[in-house]
Amino acid sequence: MNTTELDAQVAKDRLSHALRPRHVTMIAIGGIIGAGLLVSSSIAILQVGPAVILSYALTGVLVLLVMRCLGEMAVEMPQVRSFTEFTRVALGNWAGFSVGWLYWYFWAIVIPIEAIAGAAILQQWLPYDNWVIGTMLMAAMTAVNLMSARSFGEFEFWFASIKVAAIIVFITTCLAYALGWTSPTGPTFGNLTEHGGFAPFGFAAVLTGAIPVFFSMMGAEVVTIAAAESTEPAKSVARLVSTVVWRILAFYLGSVALIVSVVPWNSVKPGESPFTLALNFMGIPLAGTLMSIIILTAVLSCLNSSFYVASRVLFVLAEKGDAPRFLAETNRRFVPARSVWLASIIGFIGVIAAILSPGLVFAWLVKATGAIIIVIYIMICVSQVRLRRARECEGKPAPALPMWLFPWASYFAIAAMLAVLIKMAIDPKMTSEFWASAGSIAVVLIAYFIKSRVKR
Repeated sequence: MNTTELDAQVAKDRLSHALRPRHVTMIAIGGIIGAGLLVSSSIAILQVGPAVILSYALTGVLVLLVMRCLGEMAVEMPQVRSFTEFTRVALGNWAGFSVGWLYWYFWAIVIPIEAIAGAAILQQWLPYDNWVIGTMLMAAMTAVNLMSARSFGEFEFWFASIKVAAIIVFITTCLAYALGWTSPTGPTFGNLTEHGGFAPFGFAAVLTGAIPVFFSMMGAEVVTIAAAESTEPAKSVARLVSTVVWRILAFYLGSVALIVSVVPWNSVKPGESPFTLALNFMGIPLAGTLMSIIILTAVLSCLNSSFYVASRVLFVLAEKGDAPRFLAETNRRFVPARSVWLASIIGFIGVIAAILSPGLVFAWLVKATGAIIIVIYIMICVSQVRLRRARECEGKPAPALPMWLFPWASYFAIAAMLAVLIKMAIDPKMTSEFWASAGSIAVVLIAYFIKSRVKR
């Protein structure tokens, strides 16, 4: 390939740097606040009781440690376009291939989940079938992601801003009620111990509750992907990793702790928003409608992010030769359009599967993602330990953004997440998710083995 052809190929494979710091900041915040907090928190509350606060605290600490691991590697290797590639550098091509495809699969399944959730909310106001609304949402988000990275960033900025404002108002309102300032019966913190105690199912249930919480809290790592298209990649990652703990404490711990303080935990219904329950309990007018709008905003934000992440991870896989090369080509707006279209097609297939076989095919697809994100987080921490050890052996100075209390904090994160996986494996309610996820991981590893043999 001559110089002209090489330059043309690089131009075709180049991503833009159109995201501003404000975009990356709100993408990170938006990645943390989603329907998992606003709706799925009901499941964790019913599994653990008021001690769910500890489940969120434990998971928040683990996510913080994972993000710090990512921050250390991202600042030291700013040329890496996706955090999934840190595992390739540290552990080899098999790890980059496996983590990349598993992470892509995770987000590819999130696309139809969010589209269906958004359609269910919009059915309150639109006279169309669920699949029609879901298709419309998919088409809209496909169009947004095909425009440019800047379009995605603007959309996510404003939608994340709405979510942040809503959570702040909710926390303020609940705090005033729990302290007795607006409650007709005085402070309501007694709800933390009056209905079976603080931990009605025992403190071992805290680990059980950590599993749905893990799913709802994931998304902070998206910042390392979005930062690759920002004007200041290393600075963006360093700044956001340093502040993610405060967002987790304020938005997750604060809101969930206040919910179980304002209302009896056993009055929460599975699958229904405990935020709506708390607002109704406090007598807020139109609470149901307001929360439906906020949850819809969160769902659309997550749907938008799902398209973006799936397309960028696939772009990097193609760039490394782990996916068809044509998926790494970008259009004149520097968008990997073919990767976006593939994510859209997979999403449409998922919506169809959810309509035709919700209890079999689609249920299995969702179960097969249950433990994947935990395995990916473990791989991130292992990669950080491996790279840091190699750095020390070479006699290099400490990283610019070092992991706290290395290596013990890294080991703690790995051990805690392994404990969660073991809990999934032995808990009868979660065994099917564990083995379905194990099957997905096995399929990816077999695919890498076949690819390597064919290549040789």
